[in-house]
Amino acid sequence: MTGNDTAVLRVAGRPVGRYVTRPELPARLSPRPYLHPVTTLAGTAVTELGPADHAHHLGVGVAVPDVEGFNFWGGRTYVRDRGPTELDNHGCQRHVTFQLRDPDGFVEELRWVAAGGELLRERRTVAATALTDRAWALDLTFSLTNVTRAPLSIGSPATNGRPGAAYGGFFWRARKEAAAPEVFTARAEGEAQTHGSRADWLALAGAGWTLVFAGATERTRHDPWFVRTEEYPGVGSSLAFDERLPVPPGGTVVRRIVTVVADGRLDRDAAAALVRKAVSP
Repeated sequence: MTGNDTAVLRVAGRPVGRYVTRPELPARLSPRPYLHPVTTLAGTAVTELGPADHAHHLGVGVAVPDVEGFNFWGGRTYVRDRGPTELDNHGCQRHVTFQLRDPDGFVEELRWVAAGGELLRERRTVAATALTDRAWALDLTFSLTNVTRAPLSIGSPATNGRPGAAYGGFFWRARKEAAAPEVFTARAEGEAQTHGSRADWLALAGAGWTLVFAGATERTRHDPWFVRTEEYPGVGSSLAFDERLPVPPGGTVVRRIVTVVADGRLDRDAAAALVRKAVSP
């Protein structure tokens, strides 16, 4: 680990991820902590920060475009019957403290704040674990608790009228390369077949690297995958795919995603084997 505002994740002594807790970003980007760069054990970067196509894509983190009308994703807000619209509705995730910090992970407390008030309190747990000499796993759990006295709900552009745009929750903006990455699950391949699917794991394979995302709890596995490869390379786990997710006062939403970060291009059997190793108790 390093200073108060950053944390460096290490696997077997090698730095594999830099976590920024207090980024200096304009309000329009919904400032929030993020992991970038994240690398393979050989040092290949597999994340992107603030790319020209989507300046609000910040490596790896948790981002939600609609928490009771407030934008914690960044950029424009999709408004029913109007489309993407510039609104002054952006929130931010404020780092409060590290409850635990080790070279291979941390436990963090955050506050989700908008319009001067706190909506959600988050506990985020991140751990890096060696799997083989060519692969490691990033284990990320977030729990969001409604700290207001009123019911809240989490939505997405899809629940607000834009079909297929069900992003929001865990999100990984991958490295953009000359060719679009391949994407596949145990039973499907290609963006059209994997986007919106409910699969135990989903792999994104680029030039010399593979990311394998897995829901590590039954509730997380119920969330469909959000997949982009042609427009940009990104994968998320959708909290609000076809309907809003209610969070009553004092209620908590918990999700856990484990991501295998591997050198080389994995096939289905290798991807499944590494996921089993990464997610096993």
